[in-house]
Amino acid sequence: MRWTVDHSSREALPLQIVACVRRGVASGELAVGEQLPPAAELAGALSVDRNTVLAAYRQLRDDGVLEFRRGRGARVASAVTEPVPVTEAAQRLVTVARQHGLGRQDLLRLIEKLT
Repeated sequence: MRWTVDHSSREALPLQIVACVRRGVASGELAVGEQLPPAAELAGALSVDRNTVLAAYRQLRDDGVLEFRRGRGARVASAVTEPVPVTEAAQRLVTVARQHGLGRQDLLRLIEKLT
């Protein structure tokens, strides 16, 4: 799996790490039961503070994506599905866009412009 963060991004580093893990699980690069790198090791590879990685791992644990076992580190607990709030917000966006005559390409351009 390719671990990357963008230090110049406005998105917080822990959230970038969370997204990276979620993408890895969703794509199958990280399988259920697979162990993630220790926080200190990943922090060194990403040039971030160890606590940044720990914050990301805790968020993923709280979301049910990771599980922690004493002496065994962090492991993938379950497959990632699309977050319900994001899916619902996307559906509302599509509905509003259609009501205003915007099509798929219009929405894609808008999203690209905003990100």
